[in-house]
Amino acid sequence: MPEICRFLGIVIAIYWKEHGVPHFHAKYQGCRASFAIEDFRLLEGKLPPRVTGLVLEWAASHRDELLGDWELAMQKKPLKRIAPLE
Repeated sequence: MPEICRFLGIVIAIYWKEHGVPHFHAKYQGCRASFAIEDFRLLEGKLPPRVTGLVLEWAASHRDELLGDWELAMQKKPLKRIAPLE
């Protein structure tokens, strides 16, 4: 899994074999969800509400970096790490 960030037990990743709308995946204690980068809508899965809030707060402050990593993933290039939630 191409992990780009980890904070508070939450793992954020973007996969190289993805397609469709630009999105990222979040994993927390066996729960998984994917979110659109453009508007942060939930595309699939479910996380605890508190964790969803943390993921969305993090994503909102790193939207440009997420889009940059999405572009790298589509080109099958190494992804850049993104700073965790502070």
